[in-house]
Amino acid sequence: MSQDYYIRNLLSIKDKNITFSKNWCEDGFKNDKKCKIINAFLSYIPKYCSKCGVIFDSNLDYEKKGFDKGSYVVFGSVCGMNSYLLLKKQRIKCKHCNHSFSCSSPIIDKHCFISNNTKLSIAKDLINKKSEKDIAISHNVSPNTVERVIDSYYQDKTLYKHNLPKVLLFDEFKSVKSADGAMSFHLCNGENGKIIDIVENRKLNSLMSYFSYFTHKARANVKYIVIDMYSPYISLIKVMFPHAKIIIDKFHLVQLISRSLNKTRTSIMKKDKKNYNKMKRYWKLILKSRDELDFSKWKKFTCFEHLMTEVDIVDYIINSNTTLKNTYLVYQDLLYAFKHKDFSLFNKALDNDYGKISEYMIISIKTLKQYKEYIKNTFDNPYNNGYIEGNNNFIKVLKRIAFGFRSFRRFKARIMICKGLLKIKKIANA
Repeated sequence: MSQDYYIRNLLSIKDKNITFSKNWCEDGFKNDKKCKIINAFLSYIPKYCSKCGVIFDSNLDYEKKGFDKGSYVVFGSVCGMNSYLLLKKQRIKCKHCNHSFSCSSPIIDKHCFISNNTKLSIAKDLINKKSEKDIAISHNVSPNTVERVIDSYYQDKTLYKHNLPKVLLFDEFKSVKSADGAMSFHLCNGENGKIIDIVENRKLNSLMSYFSYFTHKARANVKYIVIDMYSPYISLIKVMFPHAKIIIDKFHLVQLISRSLNKTRTSIMKKDKKNYNKMKRYWKLILKSRDELDFSKWKKFTCFEHLMTEVDIVDYIINSNTTLKNTYLVYQDLLYAFKHKDFSLFNKALDNDYGKISEYMIISIKTLKQYKEYIKNTFDNPYNNGYIEGNNNFIKVLKRIAFGFRSFRRFKARIMICKGLLKIKKIANA
């Protein structure tokens, strides 16, 4: 095997028309940075003229005119350093049209100075949770080049308007400034957790228009839809998915009552100077389920003089105020009903007279009564918004790593790429 063969194999160059000089790799400076410069030559017997298109029957139809001064092609890093392929191309003169042209290679597009291997590497790196600027720096290109790679290497996701899964998950996340609305709508498959689509605006009119493009058969196929307590979603489902059961996500139900208890504790804590530190320090124990508190291990707790258990601490705090105690009892009964999926206990907790409770918990109970019909579906079915909350967390991480996105279209494309929903449509012929 020749030296050229091993160099091409090392650099992943498949074009056999490229040869290398004796001193094929040397240190140099480009853009005030030390780099590796690979000296190469491109030459072959042309089959036709790229100017006039005439086919060359013999070497009498053209004339080789030497090599051009060479162009620096951005290549992958070598030993952690940026590398450039200094490619000198053979000049060919056509004797039919008297025009000259340079030899071309599949490792690089015409009028471009970034190798196709580098572009493909960028396209594959977009799958990782990295900002476009970091990807650009690691491949020695500009962020605009990364955006052009997204547009050229990834095809738009085809949304099949005639097909929807049995279970849908609805949620939203904070969008970018260029989006129509502050929050964007997130649609997810409840059976496997895959993202179906992302809609720019979560407002009712926008969602009505979006789902109207799906066929009636596709919408009729949906049996369950899991949502949080956002009332426009219920209006949307009743119109667009009349056969689907609405399920309120259990996490949001628990969050509703836990926030009410926590706000109650905070408001009482600010007025009670004696127990201020105790209420502030042990707020997590108050929100904890009663049957998860430890009642057997006696130890010394901060703010208390005697040995106590977690149950003793909670009892001391709630007994310091009647409103807090009654609100705590409501919270624990509802929490127990949610945990054991007991709808009769849930109804009993809503209708029970606990005495004076906080305004925060009164409002929460009114909300629970308003959505009681859909909460029953929560108790009867195993579906929840766990998948979509995980996806939302991933979207937030991606947005934070990138320090935000200007364009919603670019933001959506990056989410789809990272989740494997957009596939590479073009493979470089390097």
